[in-house]
Amino acid sequence: MNAVVPSPAEATVALDPATAVVAEAAVLAHVFGEAVTEYPQDLYIPPDALRVLLDAFEGPLDLLLYLIRKQNIDILDIPMARVTAQYMEYVDVMRVDRLELAAEYLLMAAMLIEIKSRLLLPKPAVDGEGDEIDPRAELVRRLLEYEQVKLAAYELDQLPQAGRDFQLVTVLFEKDMVVRLPDVRPEDLKTAWLAILARAKRNKSHTVKPDELSVREQMTHILKFLQDGRYARFESLFDTTRGVPLLVVTFIAVLELVKEKYIHVNQDEGFAPIYVCLAGASAADVMPLPPEA
Repeated sequence: MNAVVPSPAEATVALDPATAVVAEAAVLAHVFGEAVTEYPQDLYIPPDALRVLLDAFEGPLDLLLYLIRKQNIDILDIPMARVTAQYMEYVDVMRVDRLELAAEYLLMAAMLIEIKSRLLLPKPAVDGEGDEIDPRAELVRRLLEYEQVKLAAYELDQLPQAGRDFQLVTVLFEKDMVVRLPDVRPEDLKTAWLAILARAKRNKSHTVKPDELSVREQMTHILKFLQDGRYARFESLFDTTRGVPLLVVTFIAVLELVKEKYIHVNQDEGFAPIYVCLAGASAADVMPLPPEA
């Protein structure tokens, strides 16, 4: 985790950069243009008091980058002795004021001292490509990456933000919005009309009117047909041209006449023609059936 440490001000140009960093780090605040370096004697600060740092370093890399850019030092050729000395002076001040913030800075200080010591030692062995290994290479890489991230964060922060640069406004319309439907092509109307016609043909209804058929009337008709007293073939009693319902009613009428013993049904042998005749002495004795009640 990167700790947050107050940065030095842009003033004090006449002082050495390291001295300016240390001097400004000791300043607690500026009141009416005057630097305040000590807290008032009667001021009580709770241990968990909220601290608001308007201009602060965000960690050891941020402090190193500030020292390098402030003095226009080439980041690819960092003078480790000078930068390390300036860095250590700032960390010493922070250890006096805010001990809990100095841990990460001490870790970076150890890394800087190690790099400075390696630069004072004899040159190390070369790598596989024949180039000497610079002890500052890893530090330079981290500083460049951190600077890129910091610049990207700054550019993102410059984008308009709701609540900071503009406010969201909700507008209520009393008038109902008219929804404009897309235009319809003539081909679409034709297709819809043909679909309606096809659906109407499928749903076409047919009303069946039942024939007024009566078994009693058919019984009377059969008796009149047999009044001459002769035998008639069974098939001659049925009119096949008037549909199945009349055939069914006629057959039921024949069965009723046989049941009531008004007619006889005869067949000489199996599969021979069937004949029907009136039951009685003569045709004159045959009387029509009484009407239905």
